[in-house]
Amino acid sequence: MKRRPEPELMDSEAQTRAYAEADFDESNSLFTEKFREYFDHPLQTGAMADLGCGPGDISIRMANQYPGWTVIGLDAGSNMLKLAQERLAAEQLDGRVRFQQSYLPDPSLPAASFDALISNSLLHHLPQPRVLWQSIVHLARPGAVIQVMDLLRPDTESEAQRLVDTYSADAPDVLREDFYNSLLAAYTPFEVSEQLLAAGLDRLKIEIPSDRHWIVHGRFENGR
Repeated sequence: MKRRPEPELMDSEAQTRAYAEADFDESNSLFTEKFREYFDHPLQTGAMADLGCGPGDISIRMANQYPGWTVIGLDAGSNMLKLAQERLAAEQLDGRVRFQQSYLPDPSLPAASFDALISNSLLHHLPQPRVLWQSIVHLARPGAVIQVMDLLRPDTESEAQRLVDTYSADAPDVLREDFYNSLLAAYTPFEVSEQLLAAGLDRLKIEIPSDRHWIVHGRFENGR
């Protein structure tokens, strides 16, 4: 099935309200569990950037999982960031998490400034996927750990609808529509591997941890 792009910024009040009430525990838990599996001996302290952090759940989970780390969540959507700030206010993280509005590529972000770069479900929103990979190259310190997860484009529209019915049966219509459109806008592992090769990140590994996700993971080493 040919990829069908969707709007880059999904930040309407209706969408953010729906996100505030939605349960993304399964996919977000998958992300954090896989990070722990891939990088079982991370640095005791470090700086992490969550690219396209949305409502901030994964940023907060990672800060709780790694109490020696600081985390900055970056997102272009002001409404999503308001939601992230509300969630952060309920946490006791001693200032180790902050959220910042940022539109990639963002030249104001200092080069080689992060020990870990993570991203969940940002890539399929970007008109030019190289923006994400080039941002990672720009921001990663040598040896930085990298994990990017996103949706896996199914072979057919009917398969996309089946996934929506399976995993979002009780979700609000706006989230069901977003999920369907995101599946059609997602990339295949082969397309992602080509993107990594073009960005000089082809040492990173690609795995398929579920019927609707792929994960890229590895370390940024020797300038790559």
